[in-house]
Amino acid sequence: MRRRLMPGSRLVVKVGSSSLLSGDGLLDPERVAGVSRQVAAAYRSGNPTVLVTSGAVAAGLPALGMHARPEDLAELQVAAAVGQGELMARYARSLAAEGFVAGQVLLTKDVLANRNQYLNARRALDRMLSERIVPVVNENDTVVVDELKLGDNDRLAALVAHLVGAGLLLILTDTDGLFSDDPRTGNGELLGAVRHTDQILDLVAKGSAGPLGSGGVATKVAAARMAAWSGIPTVIASSKEPDVVSRVVAGEALGTWVQPGERRLAARKLWIAFGQPSEGRVTIDRGAVTALLQRGASLLPVGVVAVEGTFDRGSAVEVLDPEGRTIAKGLTRLSSGEIGAFRGKRTDDDVPDEVIHRDDLVVLTRRP
Repeated sequence: MRRRLMPGSRLVVKVGSSSLLSGDGLLDPERVAGVSRQVAAAYRSGNPTVLVTSGAVAAGLPALGMHARPEDLAELQVAAAVGQGELMARYARSLAAEGFVAGQVLLTKDVLANRNQYLNARRALDRMLSERIVPVVNENDTVVVDELKLGDNDRLAALVAHLVGAGLLLILTDTDGLFSDDPRTGNGELLGAVRHTDQILDLVAKGSAGPLGSGGVATKVAAARMAAWSGIPTVIASSKEPDVVSRVVAGEALGTWVQPGERRLAARKLWIAFGQPSEGRVTIDRGAVTALLQRGASLLPVGVVAVEGTFDRGSAVEVLDPEGRTIAKGLTRLSSGEIGAFRGKRTDDDVPDEVIHRDDLVVLTRRP
């Protein structure tokens, strides 16, 4: 299952805040330099590399006289605004020492939703890589609230991997990989490899964020799933492993390898599945489950048994089977009130044809 990254294939490396901090909780220049050296080594070995980095908030704390991540959202945004320049400057100096130019790229998950933005971002990244520039990617923490709260740089890394057609996404973190259970309980076993099937859906993400990291195991699983739907394998590994980047690229069994599925999603469906927050849930009956999973049908009102949440037409909603498992996600053509009024009814002149058209529906499991 696990394999080395072929020469010429592109690599996306994501490093979290906790992997860049010193013992006092502030940005550690030596750790930044260490990441830069590994990225440069991967580039020199024939794998053009994109670096997706957290750490802007931590980088901004000293200038603000702070010693811990602030709780207030406005203060987080200020720290990110101050720290973004400092973080980029450190990467630029470290990469320059390795003979590479760093180029800052600020993206948001919404780039998937806008075709022009998507194409422009892809062209810019392609050109940078063709000119041996290391793109250093971050989300614009000064204006993007979700990243500061949820650690979406993990999922942003999966988006970047999709944009550049990467051969591998490497997520560096402060744990050894994914575990079968919370490793703090002493019962968790490190999973060397998992398949992008329902196996990864069955993992219980029990990790928690550190004092300066806003992500956790759940966001890394979500990023690995997103990359897998792009046909890209992911390795989740410890940043503390010596030469972890080159060893993973060489195919060494470090961390957890997430094997992608054979079926790939187009950019729009990736956006529906992973770029849009769910506004509600729709539970369907067994017949509708079969129609969606086995026949690729649209979701009709007759198959709906319950609706949760309040949402308008065009909202993203999760589709649940009778046991409460999420099997799909889609953009609804009816509001929550309309779905509630028409649920269980067969289509006629008074009942709309579809709740979610199959073109707006992403099936996330093959489990019946």
